[in-house]
Formats: sequence, structure tokens, C-alpha cells
Amino acid sequence: MSRAATIARRSFVVGSVALLGGVAFGYYTYKKPVENPLLDDLDEGEAALTPYVLINADGITLITPRADMGQGTYSVQAALIAEELDVELDQINVDPGPPSKAYYNTALADESVPFPATDRGPLAQLARGTAGVVVKMLGLQMTGGSSSVPDGYDKLRIAGAVARETLKAAAAAQTGLSKTRLSTERGAVVLPDGKRIPYQALAAHAAKIEPVRDVTLRPSTQWRLVGKPMQRVDMLAKSTGTQSYGIDMRMEGMVHAAIRLNPRKGGEVIAYDASAAEAMRGVQKVIPVTGGVGVIADNTWRAFQAADAIDVTWGDAPYPAEQDAHWQALSDTLDNADQDAKPRDDGDVDNVSMTVEAEYRAPYLAHAPLEPLNATVLVTDTRVDVWTGNQIPRMTQASVADMTGVPIEDVHVHILMMGGSFGHRLEDEVVKRCTELAMALPGTPVKLTYKREEDTAQDYTRPIAMMRGRGAVSDGRVIAMDIRVASPSILDSQMGERQGMNLPGPDATISQALWDQPYAIANYRITGYRTPKLGPVSSWRSVGASQNGFFHENFLNALIHAAGADPVEERLRLMSDAPSRKVLEAVAEMSDWGAASPSGTARGVAFSLSFGTPVAEVVQIAMTDAGIRLDKVWVAAEVGRVVDPINFENQVQGGVIWGLGHAINSQVTYADGRVEQENYFDFEGLRLHQSPEIIVRGLESRSHVTGIGEPPVPPAAPALAEAIFQATGTRPTEMPFAKNFTFV
Repeated sequence: MSRAATIARRSFVVGSVALLGGVAFGYYTYKKPVENPLLDDLDEGEAALTPYVLINADGITLITPRADMGQGTYSVQAALIAEELDVELDQINVDPGPPSKAYYNTALADESVPFPATDRGPLAQLARGTAGVVVKMLGLQMTGGSSSVPDGYDKLRIAGAVARETLKAAAAAQTGLSKTRLSTERGAVVLPDGKRIPYQALAAHAAKIEPVRDVTLRPSTQWRLVGKPMQRVDMLAKSTGTQSYGIDMRMEGMVHAAIRLNPRKGGEVIAYDASAAEAMRGVQKVIPVTGGVGVIADNTWRAFQAADAIDVTWGDAPYPAEQDAHWQALSDTLDNADQDAKPRDDGDVDNVSMTVEAEYRAPYLAHAPLEPLNATVLVTDTRVDVWTGNQIPRMTQASVADMTGVPIEDVHVHILMMGGSFGHRLEDEVVKRCTELAMALPGTPVKLTYKREEDTAQDYTRPIAMMRGRGAVSDGRVIAMDIRVASPSILDSQMGERQGMNLPGPDATISQALWDQPYAIANYRITGYRTPKLGPVSSWRSVGASQNGFFHENFLNALIHAAGADPVEERLRLMSDAPSRKVLEAVAEMSDWGAASPSGTARGVAFSLSFGTPVAEVVQIAMTDAGIRLDKVWVAAEVGRVVDPINFENQVQGGVIWGLGHAINSQVTYADGRVEQENYFDFEGLRLHQSPEIIVRGLESRSHVTGIGEPPVPPAAPALAEAIFQATGTRPTEMPFAKNFTFV
């Protein structure tokens, strides 16, 4: 039998009407079998019943292709498969799988259409379904945008059900019993007399029959895992310090590398003298790379020291050298009306007499995960292997193929556990630089590790942004809001310059979480302005929503104050979306909003809808003689379905800490074209003693499922800003707040 016929017979059908949000458009395209990448290396007796389930004599491996950066994604994906496969999490292994079109991310389509997340009407759903077809055809395998759970919620459960029913069919063929008389439990098919046939014993036969694609997902009343508190699959390893990350990579014959790139990011190398470095102990080679110089040594520390010893003359930055010029570029963009898009223009803003005006600023921000960038690459004449933490494996595979000339199918990207990312590993520059070094040493594995200072200096940051707002109130109500925001384009920088993708049209991240907020303000206009190239930027946790949540809700709070209204009651009056209204009502009830605040405290509220998830937060601060102390935070979020309550709470709490810490302490600034910050001592997060108590509630009142990794971030800063205003009478207009307020 030909391989093509084998694939057609054994591959898992990914598509279903459910994945199209109930819309039939494009269903035929979705129904076409996706090639199962696990079939490439099957041994005798192994079965890859779907791209997500691999069974052999060693056990059951669940493929979890959305990358785990510490947020528990592997566990959540495994639980969704295991729920229908009838295995327990202590019975399985997890593996991120190879780069493959089979692992396209359906949920990315939702953010790509010009409809707000609250619009679930036929036209919006049709657009999402159409975009989903495009995502599948492109094979867009990416982790980001809080998309892992919405992408896998149906897809992975279907994969588990297909594998389960196929194993039952194999057992029925072996025993002569009707499949309807068989059941499954803990990784085994159970016969009517109670005899159990382990899945491993059925693998060889199951691999030879056609998968059972007509499956029915179990109702929630029968779930064993989903919706229940569960222990993560990496809990033991992380609790005992045995979890291996990319930075722990070791191979026989491996050499170690460090790198120095032009601190004026994107600038040239005019000249360098490596003689001092080459004379140092353990140094094997100094190799020029794009934008800098690399050192090969017998260990990482010696490579670091040698890289520092290289005398380099750097070229100028391709962006303004001083920070003030960056702010001026944003101001000029707004003054010159360099409009990128006007995604919302309700009512008649131009004919309303505006009485409230404000300007807000958000700085560049580094990603600064605990694990610095690293990659290991082995180049030979016939193949390339890459080991790294990475969120874009197929793009990385293509980049390495282009650089080496090795056919893309012979470039093998092995995704490793990551010690944080926050968008940092949506870039593959570390792999490209490591590949350059490895090409100079064919047959030798080269491990490149960035010094923390180099990581900070070279980071593609969150964009700098400036917002100008005008608004009007009447009779105790907000009647007009006109927001203009300027920012460099993430798409131009990240996807255009570094991935070579020409993406025409507006950059939706510039006005993200501004135009699509579910407020029925009579006169409501949002305009985004694309600032010409400044410092190179990238996606940062919650992307454009991170700064735009601060802009929108801080200004809305200013308007509500001018109207003399209550911040919760006026939002509820304006709210046009029922699930969003429920999160506001929930957070008000949780925090006992309306009751007198405890003596010496003040509260602020904010709401933001990002990545399809509405989140409301109340921040309470205490005023002390030494300064402002964060006291409590209440958070309510609507995600449709909480897959793991423990992980959900952790993700929300982490997002709040992330949002508050950066709002208070963090910024990246330029001087002489170089990033001024070096390490955590001058890019400070929230300290443990500063962290507030955080009370979380997850709502499940709607049918569709969304993610939670990023949505808690945007409301944190504006809720804190409002609490500060209530306590001091001064409204923060610029982050970090510590520039103008003292925190303890």
C-alpha cells in the first residue's frame, strides 16, 4: 500500500462544525484529512491514531503542540485529550510534537477578523470560519494570544474520542464482541466479563484499521478531569528541581557559545579586534554573525568572558538615539494625523462639545523571563537539528532551512520547556544566530546562551505608546469619548522585518482593546496612528491591550468622575454585552463595592475585554506614612469554561501581578541608541512584600470558550490608577507610576 493511501486511511480528521463556531462555510476544506506527522517514524507495534495520540509498548504519549512557558499548557492540553481517551494524567507522557501543519491554531482566526469578540452573529461567525480555513491552509502553528484552550477545547477532546473508539474497534475485531458491549477505563478496553485489554496491547491492530471518526463527546456531567482541580503533569519535576529547560541542554561533543550584538539594535559592526578573546583559556573560535560577533568556547562562562573582551566599533542605531525623540515621534504622529485605522466611529463626535481632555503615556517594556534566550543547533550535510524553547516552530524551521539550504523536511525543531516567555519566544533570532555559529562548525552541536545583560539589551520590547483623549459628560452620564493612540507597528517589526512577511493593511494591535470594548457610548470614536519605525518591538503579554487597557479605562474613569457618577454603576449602564455585565456585577459583589472602604484605603475599578475574555478588577490600596501599599485585588473573568480551577486561579493572579508590577516599576529607555536598563536591578518587577491578596472568580455563563493567560493584565494598571486618584486626588497619566508616587 502506498504511503499516501496509508495517510489517507489512518489520519485524524481535525475539522468539525464545532471548530467553525457552528458555521458550515469552509467545512469541506476542514474535513480533508490532515497529514499525521507521527506516521513518519512509527515502529512495528506502534499506533498514531491521531496527530495527538501515540501508543507503543512504552506507554501512551499525548502530543501537546501549544508550547509550555510555565503557564501549564501541557497539562491542560493533556487533560482535554485524556478526558475522552479514558486515561489518567499519571498514566501518560506528554510531548510537544514536531513542527507540522497538522497542529495549526484554529483560535488565532478569532483575533484576525474585523468583528468584536462580543459579536456572535452569522456574519461574524462566517468571517471567523473563513479565517479558520486560511489558518489551516497556512498551517499556522503558534502559541500565543491566550489561544491554547479555545483552540484545543473541541479539537483535543475529539482526538481523544477518535483514539478511544478506534481502540474499542480494534478490541471488538480481536474478541469478536460488538463494540457497543465494550467500555474503556484507565488506559484499557474493558470487556463485559471485566477483563481488561491495555491500549498498548491493541496498538498494533488499531494501526491497521480505519479510525472511527463518527464520535460523540461526553457531556460535562461525565467528566473526570475537565473542570476539576488537577495536579499538573510537571508538578513533581518542578517541585524537585528536576525539570529540564532549554538552558539545561547537554550533548556529547557540544561546544558553548556567547554573543555580542550591536547594542544599538539593528546597527552595523564597523570593526572588531578579537585578539584578546582568542588568547583566553577555553576559547576555540571567534565567528562574525549578523549584527555582531560570536565566541565558541568549552563552557558558557568562558564564552561570556571572551565575548566581553572583544573590542568592537559599533555603527549607529537605525532609530532615534535618545528617549525624548521617541516620545516626540509619537506626538508628531498624532499631530500629523498619520492615521492607520479608525475601527470605531459611533454617533457624531465632531459635533460634541468636549469638556475633558487628557494625554497618557506607556513606555517600552522588556519581556525579561527568568530563563535567558538560548538554543542548541547541530548542522550536518543532510539535516539540521534545533533544540530550543520556541512558540513558532514552523516559522523557525523555515528560517533555518533558508539559512542552511537544507530542505525544510530535514530541519528538525525540538521544542523544550521554557522558563517564561511573555512573548519573548515568539521571536527566533537566537536560533538564527546559533545557526550561523553552527554552520561554521558542521557536525558539532553548538549551544548559544545569551547573558542576561545581552538579553535585555537585544530584547524586542513592547511598543512605546501615547494616547490623547477627549470626552464629554451630561446629566451625570458619559456621552462622548474620542481616543487617538499612536504606537509603532508590531506587525511591521516582528512579522515584517524579522519574518519577511508582507502584511498589508492596518495593524490591529495598535487599537486592540480600544475599539471593541462593549460600551454603548453615544458618541464613541477610536483612531489608531502608526508611528514610523522606532526601537524594534514585538508582542508582549496581552500585546496592544496591555497599554490600551490603561489608556481606555483610565480615561473612562476620568470621564465618570467628571460626570459625578459611580464607576461601577456607570459602566453597567453603558455595558452592551451580557457576559461583560456579569463580570462587573461579580467583581462589585466580591469586593462589596458601594460599602465604605476600610479606613486609610481607597479603591479603583477597571474593565477590559481582550482576546475574547471580559475581565473586571477592583484594586484596593492602603495609604501609609511611607507610601502606597497594595492591599487587595478582586478579579472576575468570563471564559465560558474553566478547564482547571487551580491553574485558572494561578494564571489570573500571575496576570495581575505582572500588570501591577510593570505599571509601578518598569520601563525601557534609550540613550545613545542603547537600552539603559541592564538586569532586574533596574528593570524591577513587583516584590514579594508588595504583592496584594488576590481573590479570583471564574464565570462560565456562555457557550464558547476563551483563554485566560493574558486578559487579566490590561485592567490592573487602570484600576490601580483610579485607586491612587481616589486616595491622592492626582490621576497617574504615565507609567511607571513610581516616577511620581512612592510605593512600599
